[in-house]
Amino acid sequence: MIDRKSIPEHWGIEKLRDVCDVVTGTTPPTKELENYGNDIPFVKPPQLLNKPIIDAPERLSTKGAKHARLLPIDSVLVTCIGNLGRTAINKSIVAFNQQINAIVPSVRLDGLFLFYQVQSHKFIDQLNKLVAATTVPIVNKSKFESIQIVIPPLSEQLRIVSKIEELFSELDKGKQQLEMVKLQLKTYRQAVLKWAFEGKFTNKDVKDGQLPEGWKSNTLKEITSVLGDGLHGTPKYSSDGEYYFINGNNLNNGKIKINSATKQVSFKEFEKYKKPLNDKTILVSINGTIGNTSFYKGEKVILGKSACYFNVNEGVDKRLIRHFISSQRFIKYANNTATGSTIKNVSLKAMRGLVIPVPCTIKEQEIIVNEIETRLSVCDKIEETINNCLQQSESLRQSVLKQAFEGKLVKPDENYN
Repeated sequence: MIDRKSIPEHWGIEKLRDVCDVVTGTTPPTKELENYGNDIPFVKPPQLLNKPIIDAPERLSTKGAKHARLLPIDSVLVTCIGNLGRTAINKSIVAFNQQINAIVPSVRLDGLFLFYQVQSHKFIDQLNKLVAATTVPIVNKSKFESIQIVIPPLSEQLRIVSKIEELFSELDKGKQQLEMVKLQLKTYRQAVLKWAFEGKFTNKDVKDGQLPEGWKSNTLKEITSVLGDGLHGTPKYSSDGEYYFINGNNLNNGKIKINSATKQVSFKEFEKYKKPLNDKTILVSINGTIGNTSFYKGEKVILGKSACYFNVNEGVDKRLIRHFISSQRFIKYANNTATGSTIKNVSLKAMRGLVIPVPCTIKEQEIIVNEIETRLSVCDKIEETINNCLQQSESLRQSVLKQAFEGKLVKPDENYN
């Protein structure tokens, strides 16, 4: 509910049903192929991105449109099943599915004013409180229509929209610049790894395409004592087990990540499927998402088939090898050797054949690792700052919306002074 004291006296508070038409979408029968074609955009929740929408990946035919609900331009779409509160405003006539409720503004409401209002915390909080107690969050049309909105005079609505868009434009410019810096950091990270494995951190004169003196191109098989993958199957799970069944998606930036979805197994299962992991072990995801990496640090785990493991030999710095696995050279090699169209898989044979340039002395390896990690550490700190700024940007957007719908963003119309 909206607190009357939180808005100007001359603003109204109304339920959606009293000032708008609310329409729930439908899906024309998919078995009738003639319902689908190239005529009317058919909008689904993934296309609702808090932005204006003109088109959609899927379209209905003219026949299919007869079985759908078409929206007039400048209606507001809101997801009410699943991921609640995604929104868009349509700038062309569209159809939409049953996971979406659409609000068709009356003459008292500007479409963009309503579009921005449904993105505010006041609206989203009301929406979330109406969720039915089911596995999938859902707010039916009747409950949705009970949500309250604020209604200033129409001329004031237009000025509020103009001010919101002015401020959002500035925020978007700043966000775009921050995202560009993040891309530049990603490029720089790969450049650091490229220079490292060309020997440029420890050798002044390195010719392109040639290894420095004292370096050797080794296959992964040549520098490891063992290389394998995890269980091709499913262990017997145990809710009170002390060990975890992990796959490639549990590997992240040098660490094994255990989360609420990670299945547990007993000591008996661990004994049955354990692998010879030790302090020289590197883990790599080789199925699905390729190239996630982690060291093994004594965690109580057994491996699934999407996690490859290998133990590097003495005289080889495992940190250097993990950095190579993170480089573009490995990703390119993995993509070229991977099998499978939908889900990529890098075979153990391909992993054994991976060629890695390695300095012969452990001292030079350590110097290179220190150079890599010093530079990447700087990148991490910069990226952390950028992410904090991006979060602040989102907070500022909500602050703008809060002020807008409390009447604090623009002065009221002169008639209401």
